[in-house]
Amino acid sequence: MILFPAIDLKDGNCVRLYKGEMDQATIFNNDPGDQAKKFAEAGCEWLHIVDLNGAFAGRPVNGDAVTSILGNVKIPVQLGGGIRDLETIQSWLDKGISRVILGTIALRDPDLVISAAKKFPGKVAVGIDARNGMVAVEGWAETSDMSAVDLGKKFEDAGVTCIIYTDIDRDGTMQGLNVESTIALADALSIPVIASGGVASLDDLRQLKNAAAKSKGTIEGAISGRALYDGSLDVKVALSLLKDDI
Repeated sequence: MILFPAIDLKDGNCVRLYKGEMDQATIFNNDPGDQAKKFAEAGCEWLHIVDLNGAFAGRPVNGDAVTSILGNVKIPVQLGGGIRDLETIQSWLDKGISRVILGTIALRDPDLVISAAKKFPGKVAVGIDARNGMVAVEGWAETSDMSAVDLGKKFEDAGVTCIIYTDIDRDGTMQGLNVESTIALADALSIPVIASGGVASLDDLRQLKNAAAKSKGTIEGAISGRALYDGSLDVKVALSLLKDDI
């Protein structure tokens, strides 16, 4: 399993939100490129980046910060937030992003996601962010009447590389992953799932690994943000656990 350290970008800074609320942002580093370099030097093999301003604006906003990150690391980077059309996907891939994450547009226009997955094979992931099991969009400002499982099923056999599942009510709270919902989603789909939202400790990752071992679905890894920034989760120890070294 892969540990994806999260770099959430707001106004050019690395922040963490509390339950997705933009007015409850804590700044952890004002130099995204430096933060990315620290994660890479610690042994991380991927980075997970979200343009928070872009998610609300519906277009890329923190382009300079993303460019700084790409200029400081050689490991692959996945990016979400404000990516709503094929042109924007092409632009980010041309700049060096390894995988784009489509969230709001996955609900609004699933056919576009399917087209993107065919046009950019291996480069498109779907972000499913849920509140009480229902998909939330537009930077989590709106909650839809579609379940996470029903949305995920729209992309079966479409060439989507993975589903990134975030429990919004856990995100940034340090209350632990919603392992049950994450596994339920993975069990319902043939697409690999990445767990996100609430990772607080090594025990959370261990619980996810144990549950994944019993699941018929595939858990590709887990995203962690606040726990890595405040030291509750040691990067190197977490990497060892997910690689079966401990």
